[in-house]
Amino acid sequence: MTAWDPAQYLRFGGERIRPALDLLTRIPLEAPRVIYDLGCGTGAVTAMLKERWPEADVTGVDSSRAMLDRARTIEADIHWLEKDLNEWEPETPAGLLYSNAVLHWLDGHDTLLPRLISALKPGGVLAVQMPHNFSAPSHTLIADTVRNGPWRDDLEPHLREQPVLDSPGYYDILSPHTTAIDIWETTYLHVLQGEDPVVEWTKGSILGPLLEQLGESDSQAFLEAYRRPIGEAYPRRKDGKTVLPFKRLFIVAVT
Repeated sequence: MTAWDPAQYLRFGGERIRPALDLLTRIPLEAPRVIYDLGCGTGAVTAMLKERWPEADVTGVDSSRAMLDRARTIEADIHWLEKDLNEWEPETPAGLLYSNAVLHWLDGHDTLLPRLISALKPGGVLAVQMPHNFSAPSHTLIADTVRNGPWRDDLEPHLREQPVLDSPGYYDILSPHTTAIDIWETTYLHVLQGEDPVVEWTKGSILGPLLEQLGESDSQAFLEAYRRPIGEAYPRRKDGKTVLPFKRLFIVAVT
C-alpha cells in the first residue's frame, strides 16, 4: 500500500482542488441521502460535500491511513472509512458516489465503473474526475527516466503510463447502465512558483509511489535525472513562474 504524504500532496492544494469543485458544481442532485467520497484523501472535498448537502449521511473512504488521520481533524459530521476501493461496497445504496483524482490508480475500468454504478439507488449519480495528462512531458519523462536508469527492473512494473481511457471509451462502458451521461475534458493552465515546481507536483501524485520503491540515494539520483528534462519541457517564464498545462477528464453518470 502506498504511503501517501498529505503535506506533499497539499503543496499545490489550490490547484488540485479546483477540478474537484468544478465536478461538484455539475452534479444534478437536490438532496441525496447517502454520499460516499471515494478516495477522499485529506477530506477537504468531503467537507464541501457535507456543506452542500448538510442533511446527507456522508462517508469518506480512503486506503491511506495518513490521509485519513489528516481528514479526521476536520470538524464535521462525516464518517471516515479506511478501505481499499477494489474491495469496498456500500452498506446501503448511495445517492451519490463522488471520486476526485483517484480511479486512475485502479485497474479494470470496464468492470470497476459498472460495479460502482450498481451501488447507486435509482436516480443516483456517479461523479468522477481523473487526470488525463499521461501523454504530457510531466508524465512521459517519468517513464523515460525509469527506463534509462539502473532502477529500471525495480520501477518499470510500477509504471502507470495510460491508466485512463479516452472519453468515448467511458461512454461505451457506462451507457448500458445509465439514463444520462455527461463527459467532458478541461485543460487547466496551472501557474506554479518555486524551485522545480513540476517535479514537486509529480512527487505529490504519480511520482510518489515510484520513489517509495527506492532508497534515499537512488531516489535523489532519480529526481536529478528527471529534473533536467523537466526543466527544459517546462521552462520558467519571464516572471519567474512555471506554467503547467494539465488535462483532466470528468464524468457525471445518472442511473
